[in-house]
Amino acid sequence: MFARIFRPAKTAMQSGRAKAAAWVLEFEPSDARRSDPLMGWTQTGDTESSQVRLSFETKEEAVRYAESHGIAFQLFDPKPAKRILKAYADNFAFGRRTPWTH
Repeated sequence: MFARIFRPAKTAMQSGRAKAAAWVLEFEPSDARRSDPLMGWTQTGDTESSQVRLSFETKEEAVRYAESHGIAFQLFDPKPAKRILKAYADNFAFGRRTPWTH
C-alpha cells in the first residue's frame, strides 16, 4: 500500500477554509477504475483506496501514523497562497489603466 499525505485545498464554492485545515492520509489506488456495463458507474475492487481517508490535525501526526503502521507514503507540502490586494475604490481611480466606460 502506498499513501499520500497532503493538506486539501479549499473548495471553490466557499471563501472560507473550514475543511482545508486538517492533513489527510489517502491511499493510492492499486488498480484502475472500470465502468460498470449495466449502469455506467465507475467501480473498483480496491476498497482501501476508494473508501479509507484518514484526517489528522498536524503533518507530524500523519507521518507518525504512516511510519508506525509500515505504510509507504509521499508527503505533499501545500503551496503558499498568493494574495492579490484589491480595493473597490481602485475601479474609480484617476490613474486607472483602462478607462471607466459606464
